Amino acid sequence: MIDAAMSPGGQSANSDRPAGRPQSGRPRPTVSVLSSDSLSAYAELARRGVCAPPQSALWIEEWVATTGPDGFLAVLEAEGGPACALALEVIRSGPFRIARFMGGRHANGNFPLLVPDATASIEIEAMLPAIRAARPDIDALVLERLLPDLDGLPNPLLRFPHFPSPNLALAANLEGGFDALLSRVSGKRKRKKHRSQMRKFEAAGGFRLIEASTPEEVSRLLDAFFAMKEYRFRNMGIANVFGDVEVQNFFRSLFLDALRENPPPFVLHALEVGGTLRAVTGSARAGKRIVCEFGAIAKDELAHASPGDFLFFENMGKAGRQGFEIFDFSVGDEPYKRLWCEIETRHFDVAVPLTPKGRILAGALQMKAAAKSYVKNSPAMWRLAKMLRRSAAGNQTAQD
Repeated sequence: MIDAAMSPGGQSANSDRPAGRPQSGRPRPTVSVLSSDSLSAYAELARRGVCAPPQSALWIEEWVATTGPDGFLAVLEAEGGPACALALEVIRSGPFRIARFMGGRHANGNFPLLVPDATASIEIEAMLPAIRAARPDIDALVLERLLPDLDGLPNPLLRFPHFPSPNLALAANLEGGFDALLSRVSGKRKRKKHRSQMRKFEAAGGFRLIEASTPEEVSRLLDAFFAMKEYRFRNMGIANVFGDVEVQNFFRSLFLDALRENPPPFVLHALEVGGTLRAVTGSARAGKRIVCEFGAIAKDELAHASPGDFLFFENMGKAGRQGFEIFDFSVGDEPYKRLWCEIETRHFDVAVPLTPKGRILAGALQMKAAAKSYVKNSPAMWRLAKMLRRSAAGNQTAQD
């Protein structure tokens, strides 16, 4: 099945209608299987539109190439052509089949591909019948961690029934530059700490800041990051979401191929001290916002010197000099983020049932999100949950 909106003359989920807009004047939705033609058309649309990094053409192309998902494109036409597009994958979750953003838990701060001058005429609900017709096997549309807006545009996916995501997203305001941010967040103390860290790193063999600009640097930084994350998650009793080989291959391809563009839309930074990598971050450039997608530090003899905090200081300073207005720490409320962040963003989740079975799943997901929010918003409950998680991790290590 080829997307009629993106590949003229092909067949779509509503292919019984003549080409062009229906007589009713309603937007025409189409659903297509993934193909090289449809991905090329998606990339062309992305050059005219806006989207969050996990719906960017490069992210979608790399996820498809490295994981081979059961994916499809859903496109909504308005006056003048395609106006909104979703690239989704279908996975099995227990007895259910769900459609979600490509990237799973790695897709955060989500916002669909949107053509700004067509937003007024978008009726996102029209996508649902087309998805049902093209993929009757899908029980529910589950779209998590949605931004409420992007670059002043409201998220059209929030016209579907939605509920708050369990985790906040935090960001630092860089309008006016890095010095302006420091003036608002105890900058004098932060500068003093930064100078102290520099002295410690110099004494430990000297330090170097790295922005990966070659395939060799990308490979080295990601190898170190995956090792750091594996150690941290194992000791916290958390499943390693970066542990799967396909996920690692995806990020390798994403950051490698990003080097072909100037500037790269995805970039790795690192702090090296005494010839050893001590902290690594991976970020996405998205308009006036730079988004820290992930980060990790080495748990070694220099961990007490907070190499991650040092790298964030440098990254934010560089972002301010480059004209970015927001440094987005992405999902997760952590103390080190609170030291910098003045902006709280509540993400939202959408769970739209497409079958009777899907209604059970949608209700369960909403209750699960509410339970997680309750635990994370209760300091005592959250401390207990983390203690139990660490205890379980310790027991598992002892058994191994």
